[in-house]
Amino acid sequence: MLQDDAVYLELILEPIQACAQYKPKFGQGGRTGITLEQFQSLYQSDLFYSWFGLDNPLMYAAHKAAGGMTSIYRQIGIGCERLFRRVLQDALGLSSEAITWSYGMTGPTGKKKVLYLDGRVPIAEIPNRIARQRFEDWMRASAKAIGVENNVLEALAGTVFEIRQGYKSKDAKRQNADIANAATAYIKGYLPCAAILSAQIDADILARYRMEKWSVLIGILGHNDPLCSTYDFMREIVGYDLAAFFERNKQTLRDEIGEVMRSLLMPGTL
Repeated sequence: MLQDDAVYLELILEPIQACAQYKPKFGQGGRTGITLEQFQSLYQSDLFYSWFGLDNPLMYAAHKAAGGMTSIYRQIGIGCERLFRRVLQDALGLSSEAITWSYGMTGPTGKKKVLYLDGRVPIAEIPNRIARQRFEDWMRASAKAIGVENNVLEALAGTVFEIRQGYKSKDAKRQNADIANAATAYIKGYLPCAAILSAQIDADILARYRMEKWSVLIGILGHNDPLCSTYDFMREIVGYDLAAFFERNKQTLRDEIGEVMRSLLMPGTL
């Protein structure tokens, strides 16, 4: 599948490249942030900040780097979500409609909204019989491993995925939203699976998600366990060696991140 590398790389690189344009907002609102010159004008006009010399370009650079680094993690996550979904679609022969999953809900204020998970595999729509059976066997083994009751397991029609580059934050709001997503997934007949691309996940979060009947895959290698490893799952169950893709293209990915970080660490643009 080397011929797919260029397409798959673009899915990751496009959001990462946007990070180089990051500008801090300094509480001024708007979507684009403010420039170094605007920052200095803002801080020089504030007597208190000017007394301390906080209009220094290095202060702007520090804010730019801090916010930009957060943006890098976020944009890597967005790129990997797009990549993961596309690989599932290509390797399993699914349509763009089949790979997408959403559901509507009414919030506490009565406003209706649509929530999306990052990917879906409806087993009946996998055209290849062997691939279909392989995925179904994995799904049932995953459900049993986290203690899903047999009557629920028998009703599962597929799996829905939430893709993360890592999960170290103990954001209770995010966790509660994921748990609500899992409950809805089971109601709709899907096993919820969180696929983490790195090995970075807080142990308490991992335990809580599995307790709430999420199947969780982690970005580890060498375990030969598709019930635990994202990369073993992709290679053995989906049929695409995602780890090999990253290994082949690591220099391109490193070079791109290096350029973005150099841009972020400068007060102005390079």
